[in-house]
Amino acid sequence: MPRTATPATPALRRLRTTAGAAAAALAATAAALLPLPAASAADSPGCRVDYTANRWTGGYTAAVKVTNLGPQLTSWRLTWTYGGDEHVTSAWNATVTQTGTAVTAVNAAWNGSLATGAATEFGVQGTWAAAAPAPSGFALNGTPCNGGTSASPSPSPSPSASASPSPSASASPSPSGSASPSPSPSSSASPSGSPSGSPSPSTSPTPPVPGCGSAVVCSGFEDQTGSAPAGDWQTVTPNCSGTGTAAIDTAVAYSGTRSLRIDGRAGYCNHVFVGTTKDVSAVGPVVYARMRVRHTTALPAAHVTSLTFADARDGGKDLRIGGQNGALQWNRESDDATLPVQSPAGVAQSAALPTGRWICLRFQIDTTQQAMRTYLDDVEVPGLHLDTVPTQDVDNQWLVRSTAPRPTTFRLGWESYGVGDDTLWFDDVALGASPIAC
Repeated sequence: MPRTATPATPALRRLRTTAGAAAAALAATAAALLPLPAASAADSPGCRVDYTANRWTGGYTAAVKVTNLGPQLTSWRLTWTYGGDEHVTSAWNATVTQTGTAVTAVNAAWNGSLATGAATEFGVQGTWAAAAPAPSGFALNGTPCNGGTSASPSPSPSPSASASPSPSASASPSPSGSASPSPSPSSSASPSGSPSGSPSPSTSPTPPVPGCGSAVVCSGFEDQTGSAPAGDWQTVTPNCSGTGTAAIDTAVAYSGTRSLRIDGRAGYCNHVFVGTTKDVSAVGPVVYARMRVRHTTALPAAHVTSLTFADARDGGKDLRIGGQNGALQWNRESDDATLPVQSPAGVAQSAALPTGRWICLRFQIDTTQQAMRTYLDDVEVPGLHLDTVPTQDVDNQWLVRSTAPRPTTFRLGWESYGVGDDTLWFDDVALGASPIAC
């Protein structure tokens, strides 16, 4: 028999209406509590990476600058992928590991904190055989770096002893359009770690100061009024003189309107230097130096020198910075010891100097022990790292002499012991007892 529907009473209708409204409200609340889809990494770039490589046949170094574009970080991990057969052999200012073509760099103890917009730098050195294209796929703590990446794929001259660049004429390149150096100190300078041995007292994590600070020597040559060095800078030609010349240049400068130009000529007696008249004999206990340098010609295979310090603890013989086998080196006049050792493995741990642009050269000399560090554009050169622990092909030859140097003079110039003309410029030169930033 059909069931007859019973009409709802007013009270029942009110109960149903109330229940429906409550259910709708509950559904709306639940929807509000559901997580919204997260913005994609492509919509929110997390970092910018500037990867600048200095390559030669079979080897390379790279300066890696990481800028945090996201929230503040207390630690970081940068990953990338090599497109060729590059293999990282050492690193500084970060711990770097590699599996296949995948590379991971983890912050050091002193540079893990990165505020929004802050940057830090580290470096790697490695080898390659068939190809070394620019790396890709950079990511910071897993977030792709979409703020932009840059790389320098151009190879630098090989440090092989077999290639000796042809001497260059002394023609001056076009005036530099480089901007004045940034006052911001690099967070990668003067770390406490060492890629080649135990840290020494001269490797304090204290960051370098911008400008010249209280440096004993602080000169952009802007006080020079004539074409010949004068006042705080005097031209000297130790032992003998030839055709090398020194002049104040108003056509090429890193900052301001003047620089020191050296027209260096091949042959021992053609050397020329410009020395400071400031007293640097008491600077220490660690001597820090910084300068901008611009070369016209690549470093030759033959031995050349561009900076000298008379060493009071070595009979006044010179402590020298220059090049050999196409790469930067330290050299001692008294026994001709070099840093690094001039073996293929040692030279590969140094760096060829770029030409036609300004570079920042920084170094430090400990006067209490055999310890030195050298930086190009704020990236430490592993082969120019000296500490008290002998490292094969790097400083084992240098440590034959245990006495630390005591510089008493400071000279800029050019000296060739065979072939090797060059025209070079110096600007923003500083030397003092505290780290000085690029």
